[in-house]
Amino acid sequence: MTAIALVTGANKGIGFATARQLGARGWIVLAGARDEARGKQAAQDLIGGGADARFVQLDVTDEESVARAAAWIDAEFGVLDVLVNNAGIARGDWSGKPSETTVTTMRTVYETNVFGVVAVTNAMLPLLRRAPAARIVNVSSEVGSITANLDRRSPMFGMASIPYPSSKTALNMITAMYAKELVDTPIKVNAANPGYCATDLNHHSGFRTADQGAEVSVHLATLPEDGPTGQLWGHLWTADGGGGSGVLPW
Repeated sequence: MTAIALVTGANKGIGFATARQLGARGWIVLAGARDEARGKQAAQDLIGGGADARFVQLDVTDEESVARAAAWIDAEFGVLDVLVNNAGIARGDWSGKPSETTVTTMRTVYETNVFGVVAVTNAMLPLLRRAPAARIVNVSSEVGSITANLDRRSPMFGMASIPYPSSKTALNMITAMYAKELVDTPIKVNAANPGYCATDLNHHSGFRTADQGAEVSVHLATLPEDGPTGQLWGHLWTADGGGGSGVLPW
């Protein structure tokens, strides 16, 4: 039986790379994207690369769009094996200091990075429960680690921005809570840290590639039966930019 994976924000960056890598495994990839033209082009590019891909119009901030996507997947396949909550945005105000952050910016970031994940996960959960052993991967970030942000030795210590880092901290807790609810089921829920990847999100300033970041999500999407649940896992930072992969502190 061919596995079916939905990747949100799949039209570019880490999302597209994740969809391509899952497609290379012979999976049916559902490329979720808010913009129809970009989403259809991404699906065509995936198909051109040999993947079995379909475009799914999905705006994670629009509950009607989320509901339509879930209904379409149900009608077409009746099941979902993997959900990769990849869609995310970053915003800031002026210097980025907490004291200069507006509530409007906070709401904008949380609509996609936090509320959107809950909306999509809840809509897809009935389909995921029908799979033999579904996987939910929430694409988070090391910048959401409270431990790292308060460690003077960490590169995160110099950050003082609220919107994006706190949205990923919230996402980490969301991951933990879903993992707890589903602990007695075959479903595993984990947060992925792709590392500092060069994407539109950071104006391509990262030192890792989108493909390297996607490898983290694919690893968690393909965990074996005895794999972990409720972890923040992925790239480990070191001074030389290396570090391998492992479990990161919350």
